Amino acid sequence: MARRTLAVAAALAAASVVMTPTGAQASPPGSKDVTAVLFEWNFASVARECTTTLGPAGYGYVQVSPPAEHIQGSQWWTSYQPVSYRIAGRLGDRAAFKSMVDTCHAAGVKVVADTVINHMSAGSGTGTGGSSYTKYDYPGLYSSYDFDNCTSQINNYGDRWNVQNCELVGLADLDTGEDYVRGAIARYMNDLLSLGVDGFRIDAAKHMPAADLANIKSRLSNPNAYWKQEVIYGAGEAVQPTEYTGNGDVQEFRYAYDLKRVFTNENLAYLKNYGEGWGYMNSSVSGVFVDNHDTERNGSTLNYKDGATYTLANVFMLAWPYGAPDINSGYEFSDHDAGPPNGGRVDACWQNGWKCQHNWPEIRSMVAFRNATRGQSVTNWWDNGGDAIAFGRGNKGFVAINHESGSLTRTYQTSLAAGTYCNVQNNTTVTVNGSGQLTATLGSHTALAVYAGKSSC
Repeated sequence: MARRTLAVAAALAAASVVMTPTGAQASPPGSKDVTAVLFEWNFASVARECTTTLGPAGYGYVQVSPPAEHIQGSQWWTSYQPVSYRIAGRLGDRAAFKSMVDTCHAAGVKVVADTVINHMSAGSGTGTGGSSYTKYDYPGLYSSYDFDNCTSQINNYGDRWNVQNCELVGLADLDTGEDYVRGAIARYMNDLLSLGVDGFRIDAAKHMPAADLANIKSRLSNPNAYWKQEVIYGAGEAVQPTEYTGNGDVQEFRYAYDLKRVFTNENLAYLKNYGEGWGYMNSSVSGVFVDNHDTERNGSTLNYKDGATYTLANVFMLAWPYGAPDINSGYEFSDHDAGPPNGGRVDACWQNGWKCQHNWPEIRSMVAFRNATRGQSVTNWWDNGGDAIAFGRGNKGFVAINHESGSLTRTYQTSLAAGTYCNVQNNTTVTVNGSGQLTATLGSHTALAVYAGKSSC
């Protein structure tokens, strides 16, 4: 039986609200803040991709799916039901994980592990690494005393206690207010750090008080390791994303939701003040994305099935100076529950259903654009009042996006130095004259992107 009372929970919740953000890691450290999220790729495939694509393209991070032992089954969500903290899931064992981290580091890519610490499983059986378990008993790790008292499903997002003490879709909810539980979670995360992991995505962070997470983070061998917390915004909900910025970055779901609406039903011209101007969290603590593994399936955001609209949304995200971007890279699906092709083995991009969005030329080329324009403000904004926009990033880069149904020819004012530049969207060269002007024709649903230092294609 969990020992946290309602009064203690309320006190912890109050403490989480007033936590100062002094410990926040302001966006991923270093000059490369783009993460390729290789959803359900096995570790050997991730390692190869770091070497062949992610490092050369300028990705700063790769995010791997949960490495812990989990329930058996082919569905993707089995990865999110851990049964022990051994590295023994379908994506590879401890040796494969360590080899992947080392290989990615050698390619200049840091590693973020998707980390499931809010809950365990919803049933009983034998895990992917051979561990026996029942819903509230994980021999050698947790017993019934380590779970919250509420054993019913969360049903009221207006009630903080319900959200943080009851069970998310029936999964056994760990009592992260307990010292033993906090220690066990910290040992797992420290084990990943010992293998070279650079940061964590904290799955279901909203369902744990921010103060609990702060305590766990304080126990880490590297308390400055990058944290990216999943806290889905909900208007009027009891638990809000801003409570968690003291621990590190927080995923800004509104960014993805609104991009879908703007790109499908409204005007790109509205994006002129995208970010804090729309009421979002501060850029320095926000993780952003066009889609992730949940939202691409539930329809709340764009996904690969949206074709050029999806591509252009990713181009915009990488060009626009707000937040730290994730590029979701998964696989084709018609069944919401379908797990990865070949058990997570990727023999080649764009085969066997692997979509490899991180390697789409229009998206991949924008990673270098983002790195080259880092720290530059938006300049020379232009729009046609509709679905054609253009803007510069100081004197380092310039982007134009034509989401109209017809082609567009015009002369843009930039702050770039005169010269020849490569339009990395289609590998053609364009010229900027002595007045900083650039004339180009953009086909329907295409973009132009140029940046200093990239003169030839």
